[in-house]
Amino acid sequence: MDCAEGAQLEFKPHLRETLTRLGHWLGRQAPDEIFAVFVVRTRALEEFAERYPPGYCEPPNLEDRLNFWEKHLKERSALEDDSIPAAYLSEFDQGLYGALVGGKPQYMAHPENGWISSMVHPILRDRSELDELRFDQSSDAFRQYISWLQAFRTRAEGRFAISHFILINGMNFLFELVGASQSYILLYEDPEWVRRAFDLAFEVNLAVQQAFFQHVPLLVGGTASNMVQWVPGRVISESVDPFHMTRREHFEQWGRPVLEKIFSHFDGGVLHLHGNGRHLLEAVVTVPGLKAIFLGDDRGWPPAVDELPRLQKISGDLPLVVQVPWDLFCQRLQKRELPGGVLYHVVDAPGIQEANRVAEKVRAYRAVG
Repeated sequence: MDCAEGAQLEFKPHLRETLTRLGHWLGRQAPDEIFAVFVVRTRALEEFAERYPPGYCEPPNLEDRLNFWEKHLKERSALEDDSIPAAYLSEFDQGLYGALVGGKPQYMAHPENGWISSMVHPILRDRSELDELRFDQSSDAFRQYISWLQAFRTRAEGRFAISHFILINGMNFLFELVGASQSYILLYEDPEWVRRAFDLAFEVNLAVQQAFFQHVPLLVGGTASNMVQWVPGRVISESVDPFHMTRREHFEQWGRPVLEKIFSHFDGGVLHLHGNGRHLLEAVVTVPGLKAIFLGDDRGWPPAVDELPRLQKISGDLPLVVQVPWDLFCQRLQKRELPGGVLYHVVDAPGIQEANRVAEKVRAYRAVG
């Protein structure tokens, strides 16, 4: 039976076909096919940009965030690409995990994508304070998190999905506690303290993600994802950002065990790598349970789309996601120069009608060689 049989979302009329395509891609059954998500500027994004200049902002209002995602995703509902309409709770990234152990969140607006992200200042003044930290699921911060999940589930039901969101685990959590520079120093000065901090990080991250899957239903047996759109099972979104600035050996010692431990409690995970983290690709592709990698672009590093032949030699048939400008994507599509087995995140699409015309060519495309 088709894995997407009976699937329905108001904001994705062609949901069944899209899930079937994504399932083939993530099942490594489409090495010569390509997949595409088109980023189209919506009125909801324009209105958000009018209200929120880039930079620090006040704590987000639940009703405002519900209304933004509903309007934004509804405007995209005519798109016939490989996207899954899903709200991303960016408010609950760094700030949530820090708040759960006593940190005070600071929020930041991102008018380019409608996100309001969060973070905390380093929580500990002295490393001896680690043993005083307690994670309590009855805290105000955790109760607020649950109430937002419940509100989004109610608003989204039958209309759009809710994406998993990033973990702040291992070294990322250490950054929350003592800052980045001190975190790297402590790997050498006090590795036992680091391991105790990692134990607390695991406890917090596991509880946060288990609560997510408890309150947010799977979409046709899978997890909606801002990274890969949709992936079968209960799948989390992890980060190895702190190791982008280290040698591979540091990842093997301090990063791999963290990933493997948390992945084993779910049905695996997805990762993203920034431009300065591509040297980790050979290592991370061997992590058990890894489903796909989003290869981000950063100033000062070659675009991942231009490095795909080299990167795919390393990653093998592991599904990859890359970003690409609209004009370049259309040019390479026409010339049949796009490697297969890849989801292309196409930015600056001029409109839904134009995107749909190109999406039809995407579905018919077969990679050369």
